[in-house]
Amino acid sequence: MQHLEDIKTILADVLALGDRKADLTADSGLMGSIPEFDSMAVVNVLTALEEHFGIMIDDDEISAATFETVGSLARFVDEKLAA
Repeated sequence: MQHLEDIKTILADVLALGDRKADLTADSGLMGSIPEFDSMAVVNVLTALEEHFGIMIDDDEISAATFETVGSLARFVDEKLAA
């Protein structure tokens, strides 16, 4: 997961987590674990990922598993960038 730190920064910025960014690890849960991470946040995070990494994410590429943990989101981005 070479982009884990970038993902943590994007999540902290989009969700306005402040100092809680330091608590994020690859195993940190997202959906259902971070109160700020709701359906609107998903859209904002996807937009931020597209802008930051210069990628396009189609609706059919994402699932609940993508947003299970910080690590699963980082793996998704790594796979997109490798394609």
